[in-house]
Amino acid sequence: MRKNDFTADDHLYMQVADGLEKMIDGDVLKIGDKLPSVRVLSDEYGISMGTAFQAYYYLEGKGLIESRPKSGYYVRFNQKRYPALPKMIAPDPLSHDVSVKEMIASIYADIATHHEKIINFALAVPDPVLLPTAKINKSVMQALRNSKDSCISYEHTQGNVELRKQIAKLAFNWGGKIKPDEVVVTNGCLEAITLCIKAVTQPGDTVAVESPNYFGIFQSLENMGLKVVELSSSPVTGLDLDCLQKAIKNYPIKACVVIPNFNNPLGGCMPDEHKKKLVEIITKQNIPLIEDDIYGELYFGKNRPRTCKYYDTKGMVMHCSSLSKSLSPGYRIGWVIPGKFLEQVKQIKRIHNISSPTLTQAAMAHYLQNGRYEYHLKNLRKALYTQCLRYLQAIIDYFPEDTKVSRPHGGFILWVQLNKKVNTFKLRVEAMKHHISIVPGKIFSASCNYNNCLRISFGSPWDDEADYGLMMLGKLIHKML
Repeated sequence: MRKNDFTADDHLYMQVADGLEKMIDGDVLKIGDKLPSVRVLSDEYGISMGTAFQAYYYLEGKGLIESRPKSGYYVRFNQKRYPALPKMIAPDPLSHDVSVKEMIASIYADIATHHEKIINFALAVPDPVLLPTAKINKSVMQALRNSKDSCISYEHTQGNVELRKQIAKLAFNWGGKIKPDEVVVTNGCLEAITLCIKAVTQPGDTVAVESPNYFGIFQSLENMGLKVVELSSSPVTGLDLDCLQKAIKNYPIKACVVIPNFNNPLGGCMPDEHKKKLVEIITKQNIPLIEDDIYGELYFGKNRPRTCKYYDTKGMVMHCSSLSKSLSPGYRIGWVIPGKFLEQVKQIKRIHNISSPTLTQAAMAHYLQNGRYEYHLKNLRKALYTQCLRYLQAIIDYFPEDTKVSRPHGGFILWVQLNKKVNTFKLRVEAMKHHISIVPGKIFSASCNYNNCLRISFGSPWDDEADYGLMMLGKLIHKML
């Protein structure tokens, strides 16, 4: 790759770094190989010394190379070192009651804690240092100034008009052509999902869900007195469509809940052709599909993955998302595009809480309009991808050799499968003695699977504390073996 191969849209150092990364991934440059000196790299690519340094700093930040004093730069990590992927577990193909409340209650205080002594691998949100706090604060002040009553009145049940316009614009990222009056603003994505489930089910009905799955969805289903059929899911391609079709034949499925893009906790992303087929299946069977797309914007590749809603022509897909994972967790701005179920969702929202908070809606509307959200997302994606690699390397270095780990291409969650001798609920108890918080895999299923699994969030930047936390976890796991 020479200088005249570079596009004007990209930084030179990124082009050089990408080229070197491909050589490392392709084993052209092997672990332990010495890289060209900064001067040689500068001459070879026709770039300045400063640009050459930037390329090496970028790769060093990802953990792909390392600097050795008075010696130069060396290849440190190759993606071929990845451990095996977690094995798919086939849940019992039964419709059963949900019972996760007690387990979740016992650990939720640890997950939500912000105590400065806790090394928190449990909380699935980006670290505040990765978020544009100053710009958001300015948007809050601007929202107050622009409001006739300082945002103390009720907002429209369906949500702030300007915010709904901005959400409709965000849909262009996945190819959606959405009108503002098709959107209902909610208090986070989980409320959006809950409203959708309530709109299309009655107590005692059966809902199909992926397994493992976000424990908040199980809580919601349990609270509504619903039964579940758990469906196999892959850490690479997500929901098993054959498993879904078998479940539809055997049970009166009233709704299906999926996280197609960077599933929590597996991290899998359904190929777009699978999403299209999924929509065809549920449309033919007249089964509402509740789509949680909260991680869709946090992709590591070149393009945002499509949504199931993109393929929906009959209004059967109820698309849910939020800004909690990308911009402002505490502002609780979520939304749903409910398709043909719009009126039912609006009615339940009105009964549920009349409307979402006025100030945060106005502030987020202002930020999305003026805060360069796409620029922020671009930086956030880069940071999360780098963190993903660093956390993976530490798990490889510190955990037992038979450890299996997911390889997400977006989001900020790793799913770790350990030796069957390890009970991660007990591991959590031991880890908390060292002020380390993790989430045991057991709570991601309503049928007591995944006892030897855990979820680790890499939402915080890599530092000595994260390194220590994973090293200590590795020691505790070895001890349990």
